[in-house]
Amino acid sequence: MERSPSNYRLYPVEMVERIQWIEQQKKSGKCLSEIAKIIGNHATEDKPYEEVNIHELRLQMKKLENDVTKIMDSLSEQEKQNLKRKVTPESVALMQSLILLIQ
Repeated sequence: MERSPSNYRLYPVEMVERIQWIEQQKKSGKCLSEIAKIIGNHATEDKPYEEVNIHELRLQMKKLENDVTKIMDSLSEQEKQNLKRKVTPESVALMQSLILLIQ
């Protein structure tokens, strides 16, 4: 498995899309056992998950980046430092992977 410069695993686009699909299903109210059944039922089909519109994903990521920049610009240095301490290494790895995927 490929790794980032900071030694985090970089996952294939298909795996990220599958995780996004699962998260979308959870947000729609499905429990994990229901999602597992859906995935199991589709395992023999060509598409075990919904296709993701990469262009739309890039637009959403760009909007989020702009929103975060605006928020960060409005924070004091102390607030920025407090926020940075709360970000987990896993979150940083996920953000790095997403950035690589959309570029």
